[in-house]
Amino acid sequence: MEFTEAYKQTGPCCFSPNARYIAVAVDYRLMIRDTLSFKVVQLFSCLDKISYIEWALDSEYILCGLYKRPMIQAWSLTQPEWTCKIDEGPAGIAYARWSPDSRHILTTSEFQLRLTVWSLVNTACVHVQWPKHGSKGVSFTKDGKFAAICTRRDCKDYINLLSCHSWEIMGVFAVDTLDMTDIQWSPDDSAIVIGDSPLEYKVLIYSPDGRCLFKYQAYESGLGVKSVSWSPCGQFLAVGSYDQMLRVLNHLTWKTFAEFMHLSTVRAPCCAAVFKEVDEPLQLDMSELCLDDDFMGGSDAPGGHFKVRYEVMEVPITFPFQKPPADKPNPKQGIGKSYRIDIIGIHSIECTPLCVRLWVQKCGGASKVDKTLRDL
Repeated sequence: MEFTEAYKQTGPCCFSPNARYIAVAVDYRLMIRDTLSFKVVQLFSCLDKISYIEWALDSEYILCGLYKRPMIQAWSLTQPEWTCKIDEGPAGIAYARWSPDSRHILTTSEFQLRLTVWSLVNTACVHVQWPKHGSKGVSFTKDGKFAAICTRRDCKDYINLLSCHSWEIMGVFAVDTLDMTDIQWSPDDSAIVIGDSPLEYKVLIYSPDGRCLFKYQAYESGLGVKSVSWSPCGQFLAVGSYDQMLRVLNHLTWKTFAEFMHLSTVRAPCCAAVFKEVDEPLQLDMSELCLDDDFMGGSDAPGGHFKVRYEVMEVPITFPFQKPPADKPNPKQGIGKSYRIDIIGIHSIECTPLCVRLWVQKCGGASKVDKTLRDL
């Protein structure tokens, strides 16, 4: 593996969607580097220190969040002389994101007073009052034609459906939630999944016209849903909860298709294979090389070259476990993230952060591979 020289960085950095560029924030300057040569392609100067960076999906535009101002500046790689500045004034800016067409910027004001859609084409703007969240609660369909936005008014949660062409509100409907956490369109854009407050286990499936297709509730007492994730094919919905259980629903009947329990200890007999990552110093044969003493002395220094291999561990084995504090909110336990759920599911458990679990669903059974990582 080869590495470039170290470059200065004081803020966020982000690769472009087409992987051709990397944007690096250095105080108030935004450097765009080529990922192959690492040469500076463009250099933009912002009005304040850069707090956030996000590329447009077409990799032609990039926005910088100057949240101390608060302000948003956008730049174009193909037209360096073009610039855009968005200032919400006293309302402030808590978060900014691109629309799927890469020609609109969505900003959420402080205290979730309003969500504003800014057009880069005709400088028009559209407001959506009372968004529920700052950085989440907005989901776009796969084709980019519609947006679903969580809003809350009069102590009630609503879903606003907007057309991404005209940004007109196509419909608004209330949802049966206590405190809606987030929403996601299904991969085929036929349904919207809604997660409720962690204090109550409830997952709701709605159609775009506002009909409740299914309400899933695994249990009533205790902390509820931790994470929700669609499979890429849209046929399965994975629901991770605080009880260390991953439940998979199918999209036809919305019934439980499979349940996976995650224990901190694996005991025999079981069909689980446990792999542990081991670092070993890389042994190089330098007997035929003529190197000075300074170089040879530095080769044994900490942080030298290592090779990684995996050892198969024997059961029973107990994974490193971090007990969450009882006096703090949002405990780090339960299913954190699910990366793919169809034939293979990969997800992490927040109370065992050094372990990644992989489930393979076969005909009538499931096999699990636990891989312990040094750093996740």
